Amino acid sequence: MTDKEAILQRHSVRSYEDKKIDEDVVRQIKDKIEKLNLIGDLHLQFIEDADKTYGSFINKARGLGSAPSVIACVGKEADDLEERVGYYGEKLVIFLQQLGLNTCWTGTFSKKNVNAEIKSGEKLVICIAVGYGTDQGRIRKSKSADQVTAGRKDRPEWFNNGVELALLAPTAINQQKFTIKLNDDDTVEFINNGGVFSRVDLGIVKCHFEIGAERQN
Repeated sequence: MTDKEAILQRHSVRSYEDKKIDEDVVRQIKDKIEKLNLIGDLHLQFIEDADKTYGSFINKARGLGSAPSVIACVGKEADDLEERVGYYGEKLVIFLQQLGLNTCWTGTFSKKNVNAEIKSGEKLVICIAVGYGTDQGRIRKSKSADQVTAGRKDRPEWFNNGVELALLAPTAINQQKFTIKLNDDDTVEFINNGGVFSRVDLGIVKCHFEIGAERQN
């Protein structure tokens, strides 16, 4: 399964089977995280037992309490930390989809119950629920390409392909508060239009755009 195919297949899943992730899969996840942490200067962590991470009433009501495992997105505090978490965290989410797992980016979790290592100067930004879903999620409403783009009107195919996948990027409460601007010199700007977790969202959007436009790092 290619990255693009994984993006097209993936939807947020909030209800999971009572099943631990296979040992061989866990090993592959940890190997991938090690590589992403090195490239992105992050401290992403796979926590096999989510325990009470999603133990609040609202998370249980949404089904997240059933998630067997969790990715804790941790990194050294910096102006671009949240964006890097989104970018490299989504690369991990795509990889997890390719492994046959389901995921959900989650801003609602109990920080004190996340069994993550947070060193001095580091911050827990967000978590990703992971496991075997009871379903594959559902397609959500999306803005149109015209609603999220700006700049040149004569847009090349690679740009349109990037925007197509960017519109499939998961964003907090499906807000899609971003703008992708194509400049006259073919450079691309990603504009954060504000909102909860919007800087994380922008990193996810960049990841999707690059895959769609075949401009991967």
